[in-house]
Amino acid sequence: MKVLIADDDQISRMITKAAVEQSGHECIVAVDGDSAWELYQAHAPEAVVTDLMMPGLNGLDLCRAIRSSEDDNYTYVILVTSHGSRKDVLAGMEAGADDYVTKPLDPFNLHIRLLAAQRITSLHSDLAKYRTALSNQARTDPLTKLHNRLKLTEDLGELHNRGDCPPRDYCLAMVDVDNFKSYNDIYGHQAGDSALVAIASTLAREVRESDGVYRFGGEEFLLVLGEQSEETAAVILERVRSAVHDLRIEHSGDPDGVLTISAGVSAFTQGHRAGAEQLLREADLALYAAKASGRNRVTLASALITDR
Repeated sequence: MKVLIADDDQISRMITKAAVEQSGHECIVAVDGDSAWELYQAHAPEAVVTDLMMPGLNGLDLCRAIRSSEDDNYTYVILVTSHGSRKDVLAGMEAGADDYVTKPLDPFNLHIRLLAAQRITSLHSDLAKYRTALSNQARTDPLTKLHNRLKLTEDLGELHNRGDCPPRDYCLAMVDVDNFKSYNDIYGHQAGDSALVAIASTLAREVRESDGVYRFGGEEFLLVLGEQSEETAAVILERVRSAVHDLRIEHSGDPDGVLTISAGVSAFTQGHRAGAEQLLREADLALYAAKASGRNRVTLASALITDR
């Protein structure tokens, strides 16, 4: 465990450092509260052993700064007081300390508290991992492992609220698997799931890592293509459409004999700073037009709108 020691008294620092190292932990040493805060930010220690009274930030201020800066990680703070008065201990706990020891420091007492610190910080670390895993799971489609609509809503919100000046261009592409209902009827839902997984993997492979690929629902997918004009997005979607066709997933109920996709593309560009909901509607209308004109093709929303 990485332990930060903050104490302006040299003898106290030496005793505390020796006790911490004897307990098998790595030591970082600060000579006052201000340098302790800088070292904390630079090294993110799992535990802090801080004197109550120091130049600059005192122990209480350091506790408050640590607690206000924490995110998923948790730092165990042990306050060192000169006489352990109830008033000092209470003030320390209210400021965010987890425990306290009194001077002169007893190495055994500190060792016991560091054992507790190791357990608590380990538990917090495990909980942070579980929270991250649950958060990712809530934003991931369980079948295709693509992002889901919750993540799409968050990402589109971020695109429209990031405050860029000028705003960054991007395109939306609504993608639908052609004649998928008949595919399920002919080959069964298990085969349909396998086909969706294969198509999802192809979509993700054919765009940049920085682009967003989402399962929008059923056999519909959505692509968010950053820094693209409608024309360059159309080129990308033609490549994606061709790659899906080249999978050669047999479909006797489709005129092409294989599973294909259709796509509709809308654009957030100079002169058309539409909101996310409008862009989704435009992409959906373009997709409908692609379906109506024969499927297995890409249609631009701008081709359907003569006057924006």
